[in-house]
Amino acid sequence: MARFQLIVNGADRAVEAWDGDMPLLYALRNELGLHAAKFGCGLGQCGACTVLVDGRPVRSCMLKLSDAAGRRITTAEGLGSPGQPHPVQAAFIAEQAAQCGYCTNGMVMGAVALLAGNPRPTREQAQAALAGNLCRCGSHDRVLKAVERAAGQRSA
Repeated sequence: MARFQLIVNGADRAVEAWDGDMPLLYALRNELGLHAAKFGCGLGQCGACTVLVDGRPVRSCMLKLSDAAGRRITTAEGLGSPGQPHPVQAAFIAEQAAQCGYCTNGMVMGAVALLAGNPRPTREQAQAALAGNLCRCGSHDRVLKAVERAAGQRSA
């Protein structure tokens, strides 16, 4: 059994695992009880498991626990709370951008990363940044409106 030190949502967390090859997603969900990142495809293609690692969106199903050690990991739980949601989360709520919920985590985390680097993206830039997230129910237009709202380009 090995111990891996992670910095998750600003807190030092230790995870014990038999194998450092275990996906970060499993450690977040099964060991730390953080369930916003979802298991979707397990191949890094859908975006449901996206977290921010050192501020960049990463598919946690593809990142080995050993490679995540010592890095800053932010999950959707670390963005805001139900009483004080992150501006992107609040925009998703206001625009009713979450339908079935499959893509929501990846879209929110991707939007947070996009806006951190480009606070006023064009719609095309937002589309490009979120293109790797598979949406099953077709809420893309509402997601883009939520990104625009979070960027201050869309009013209530």
